[in-house]
Amino acid sequence: MKQFTSVHDVDSLTRWVNDAIAIKQNAQGFEDYGDHKTLGLVFLNPSLRTRMSTQKAAYNLGMNTMVINMDKEGWALEMNDNVIMNGRSVEHIKEAAAVLGEYCDILGIRCFPGLQNKEEDYSEEVLEKFIKHCGVPVISLESATRHPLQSFADLLTIREQATKPKPKVVLSWAPHIKALPQAVPNSFSEWMCRAQEEGLVEFVITHPEDYDLAEDFTKGATITYNQNEALKGADFVYVKNWSSYTDYGKVLTIGEDWMITNNKLKLTDNAKVMHCLPVRRGLELADEILDGPNSLVIKQAGNRVFAAQTVLKKILETNFTR
Repeated sequence: MKQFTSVHDVDSLTRWVNDAIAIKQNAQGFEDYGDHKTLGLVFLNPSLRTRMSTQKAAYNLGMNTMVINMDKEGWALEMNDNVIMNGRSVEHIKEAAAVLGEYCDILGIRCFPGLQNKEEDYSEEVLEKFIKHCGVPVISLESATRHPLQSFADLLTIREQATKPKPKVVLSWAPHIKALPQAVPNSFSEWMCRAQEEGLVEFVITHPEDYDLAEDFTKGATITYNQNEALKGADFVYVKNWSSYTDYGKVLTIGEDWMITNNKLKLTDNAKVMHCLPVRRGLELADEILDGPNSLVIKQAGNRVFAAQTVLKKILETNFTR
């Protein structure tokens, strides 16, 4: 495996989840895999869980880790080719990526969309140019359209917590005060649709009208604008806000009545509640949910380590001799 950017890089979800569970049971049992290997983590946007969990995963594999926050510590990058760099950009992506590839054996890249130009964001220009020019394996630490490490950890959490062979999983839109990317819901939908194909879950998406995600990420999902209907019999409710894809990057409604509360949870089959974090309490999720027995948000965050460790281990096995 040369890169990890989406569920399309996964051959079998069941196999990968089983691998992650085995690693979780013996996290330090593979500490020779990354001996004398360096993981470079490149952040163009803020991070807490992604940065810390991936560093911990690399440590468990015996890897050295270097981190650079490009938005604060690096030069302004030029992404366009055949330009005269007489503006604010100081370094071209061609040199920056290539140099990072000289220092690191594997690169993790985190970048967000601008939410101004749909075509530009969904082309994944930043991630794709790092992949093209760095010359080493690349892991997406979140991109303009996907967050695969988060989604892998989410699936691992669902499989660990499920009490039936094919639980009902509901992705529910939540209110927010600003426009957020579609990356997490896109990615979660993509992984759950694949999990549904493999017979692992039943998947439903619910959101207000005009918040439909791009069809490429939701094929096979049941989609409804009636949240109460979607919640009936749910075993897991994944809560996340996203801005409009159709009216790109816009917040079309505040939708306070979409916040999941204990009262709404009564419609479910005592569902466990998930969120990728950070979460705005009292807006996206009620305190009574987050502080109650049905919340899985901390377990999700914990599983980020083992999702990242599984991916790193597979890349090390594929690309480096031991």
